[in-house]
Amino acid sequence: MAEFLIERTVPLPLDEAWRRVTHWPRHGEVVPFTRVTADDRFVRARTGVGPVGFLDLMEITVWDPPAAGAGGRCRLEKRGRVVLGWAELEVRPGPGGRARVVWREDVRLRFLPGLFDGVLRAAGRHLFGRALNRLLRWE
Repeated sequence: MAEFLIERTVPLPLDEAWRRVTHWPRHGEVVPFTRVTADDRFVRARTGVGPVGFLDLMEITVWDPPAAGAGGRCRLEKRGRVVLGWAELEVRPGPGGRARVVWREDVRLRFLPGLFDGVLRAAGRHLFGRALNRLLRWE
């Protein structure tokens, strides 16, 4: 599996940073060729063009929003046919009243051998780093 970590410190209150990184449809606006829908239990990210694509089905296994100045954490377990692994989004207090956002992900593509983990890790860090930047700038 290809595990990567992305961290950002932003001038936002914890609850606003949390709102921005867990507003699932917005993820579809910042990840190319992707549409995201969600309910209380699952997040569905379909990536593709026309009929060619795949579904990244993620089950929300931890949902612990920030409260009373303490951080929050969300864990998604990937349950799709193609994309496997997990993702965690964490928001915690940072320096100077800012929010520290941590995106941790371990991803594997079912039909891709482990030989490609380095490429997958670099691509994930780049793609989701840009997505996180855009999510956190969202007004």
